[in-house]
Parts: sequence; C-alpha cells; structure tokens
Amino acid sequence: MSSVLDIRPRVRPMSLREALSRVPGAALADGDEAQWETPVSGVSVSSVDIDQGWIFVAVPGLVKHGARFAAAAVRAGAVAVVTDAEGASQVREAGVCVPVVLVDNPRSAAALVAVAVHRDPATRLLTIGITGTNGKTTTSYLTRAALSVAHPDPAICGTVESRVGAVRFDSDQTTAEAPVIQRLLDLAGQSGQGAAVVETSSHALSLNRVDGIVYDVAVFTNLQHDHLDYYGDMESYFRAKAMLFTPEHCSRGVVCVDDEWGRRLAREATVPVVTVAAFTDTPAHWQVRDITADRQTFSTVFTLVDPQGRTHRVRMPILGRVNVQNTAVALAAAVSAGISVEDAITGIEAAEQIPGRMEKVNPEPGNLPLVIVDMAHTPEGFRWTIEACKELVQRKFVMVFGTDGDRDASKREELGEMAAREADILWVTDENPRTEDPQAVRDYLLRGIARVRPDMHDVTEITTCRRDAVRKAILAAQAGDVILIPGKGAEWYQDIDGIKHPYNDVPVAREVLTQDPRARM
Repeated sequence: MSSVLDIRPRVRPMSLREALSRVPGAALADGDEAQWETPVSGVSVSSVDIDQGWIFVAVPGLVKHGARFAAAAVRAGAVAVVTDAEGASQVREAGVCVPVVLVDNPRSAAALVAVAVHRDPATRLLTIGITGTNGKTTTSYLTRAALSVAHPDPAICGTVESRVGAVRFDSDQTTAEAPVIQRLLDLAGQSGQGAAVVETSSHALSLNRVDGIVYDVAVFTNLQHDHLDYYGDMESYFRAKAMLFTPEHCSRGVVCVDDEWGRRLAREATVPVVTVAAFTDTPAHWQVRDITADRQTFSTVFTLVDPQGRTHRVRMPILGRVNVQNTAVALAAAVSAGISVEDAITGIEAAEQIPGRMEKVNPEPGNLPLVIVDMAHTPEGFRWTIEACKELVQRKFVMVFGTDGDRDASKREELGEMAAREADILWVTDENPRTEDPQAVRDYLLRGIARVRPDMHDVTEITTCRRDAVRKAILAAQAGDVILIPGKGAEWYQDIDGIKHPYNDVPVAREVLTQDPRARM
C-alpha cells in the first residue's frame, strides 16, 4: 500500500512570487523583496508531508494553529511559510528563519498556491466532482467505471481511497487537503490517466480545499440530515453544497431531483444543469423506469430514458434502489463529460465491487448467515440500505451498529428507532466514539430502540469493542439470516480518544466467517 508521500509528480520550480501570484493581498512579513525570488517546487499543509524546496502553509485549526509545526516543516525541507498574522507571530517566536508570507485566509491560499505550483493540472484532465450527503462514494466509483472505456484508469480521490496509477492509499477524509488534490491531479496528467473523479464534501467546499478547480462536471446526489453539528441547519448545509454549482467550481452540472433540495439546486445553479429522477415522477432530462432486483446475481436491472427519449436497459452490479439513483446519476455525469451512453453503460456493468458499499463479505454463505457491510450512517441511508438487505432475508434480519461520537447527535435516537422497527435482532456497539464517552453515545441509540421495543427483546449491547459485536452476531446467527453492519463501510480505522486504531468491518467479519466451524460442514 502506498501513502500520500508517494504522490510526487515532477514539478518545474518557480519563484515564491509566482507561487503566490493568485493569492490576493499576499505580503512578506519582513518586507525583504529579495525573498520573493526564493525557488519553490511544492506545497503542503502537513509538516510530515514536505519535501526539499516546498512551501509550508500553516493553517489555523479548531484546537491549535498549524504554525506550531513550522519548525518541523523547515527541518523537513520547507523554504517558506505561508500563514496569517497569528501564525506569523508563532513562527517568529519559534525562531524559524525562512521567508514568511502573510495572507488573510491560509486555507484558500494553500489551494491557490497548489494550483499555481502544479500549473493548473485540472485543465489537463477530464474532471468530475461529486457531492451529496449519501451516495458520493458509490457514485464516484460508478462514474469512474463509466469513464473507463474512454479513459482506462481514471484517478479517484474520495472517502475510501486515493488512487492514481500505481499509487493507492486509504483516505483519512472524504476530500483530501487542497495541495494533495492538486498533486494527485498533476500526477494523473503526467501518468496518462486522462480523467479524475473527486468526491467533494461540503466541508471541502467550506474549507477551500477545491478552490481553483473548475470541474468539467459537478454532480449532486441528494441532501439529507447530516453534519448539522457543523452547519447548524439544513439551509446552511445546502448553501455549502450549492457552492459547487457555480462557474468558480464547474462548467456544468448533473443534479438528482428526487428530493426538494435537488429540485431547488437545479433551479438556482448558475451553470448549465441536466437533471436525473430515479424515484419520483419529477420532470427530468434522465428518467428511471422499471426497476427489478435479481437476487441470484446480486444485481439490479432498470430502464433509463435519456434526454432524447431513447430507452436503455442497465444491469448494475449492486443491489438496492438507492444504488439505482447512484447509477443513473453516474451515467448522466459520464455522458455530460462526453462519453457515449453505450460506453458508459458497458463500463458500469463491468464495475468492480465498491469497497464498503453493500459489500457482501460472503456472497455464497452456505451454512452461514450472509454478512453485508455498508457505509450507511444517516437516517435516510439506514432506510435505503435496510430496504435493500431485507430483499435477501430468508429467515431473520440482524443489525450490528453504533453511531459516531463528536458528531451530529440529533440523528442518533432516530437511528435506534429505525433499527428497532426494521431488524429482528439488534447488536448495539461503538462506531467512532472519538473523544465522547462511548456509553453516552450508545445510550442515545438505546433510548431510540426502547421507544419502539420497550422490553428490549433481542437487543444486546456490547460494551467491549466492535470486533466482539461482529463476532457474537455472526456466531449467534443462522443460515438464511442476513447480518447488516452499517456505519463504517471501508473505513480502515476506529477513532477512540483521538487515536485511529486500525480496524475494518470487512476483514473482521471475514475472519469470523472463515473460522466458524459451520464453514467446514
């Protein structure tokens, strides 16, 4: 497995002045104009991801200022620091002796400097940015597959991984920091990838990570209850997403209009937009018809009507009505990017398993329960994923689930209620407690469950660890049961007290299934 340190495209050095030329009001802290001629060849906001000749951008954080790491960055090779007034003061106190450039917004500066240093790499590729509450990752992989006939190995940057050519590593966040995205796009261009798909979260838009990128196509899947701990209300959350559908960030858009927010975005976007409707009769350029699940092949077949009124039969290699929406949006995005609808369908029908998205750990369960891992972590995501899984149940439906700490608590009891209504057997465990008390997080879920199931029949709380919950659930289930493990998907870690412990539901479940004595019967 590679790491972010392996994203190292060739860069022709430029002066510090050229690198900062796009940043309004950039000024040297000590006024020595000769410092503008310092040659630079890269940029980073991380002191552990620095090479010789790079710029270190010290960004203010929620807890501490990035300027605290300026000395470490300089030791690693940084030849200049870009930061705000507070950061500059800390850099000088630390005795760092490299040029310091003052800017009003270090986050935006990091993006614009990266675009300059890498000489606008997005303009040398076909780029698609995908946003939405649910479905970003699935739609990103399906879009990548749809592009693959014309561009055999598109780069991807998202929740699960970043991948460009032979470089492939697990992601810590949905959208990487701006300098990493620009390096990835630059390397994709130099490696002949031809195209790149970037999951673009609302946080990325709010925190300037994609400033300076004008995607060829921007995509919207849906807007649902999530991240209100950060945005406060749905209106502010919507406004963050809508930023993507402006000339500053894309040339044209593809918007799913199955929800009210998508319909509003289609009206208010300031770029040309094509629309997609999968679940509703809302008038749209692309319409889904006649959805049929094929349980034998774990696929779904549907008819897609294109803007010219032609019909196309699509077999997507994944179950679930919500994934019909994701597939239709991916096809519309690929066609908007210049791919023929026939080639896009061919690519999607050959798509690889999407990590942690309706992922069947044991597709041929035999004497064991069928185990499915998914990322669903919002009320709407739960509903859609449960609906898809219950189509496969022959006996009982089991859920092993928790919810995130230090995140929007307003959805927790609703998740518990929904699980209690829909599942036969519940195992309540931890997801990512972060710095919150795990018991307090589980208590929210248990209160929601108790409202539906006061006697708490077939409800078990596991207080030790998520691994135990997965193991106990599998060993207690029988053939014909379906066990859904939602929440983490392909996430490679469990965040406890600020430490990311290596953990992934899929290999944990696979290990239990492999060693279960029934597997040898």
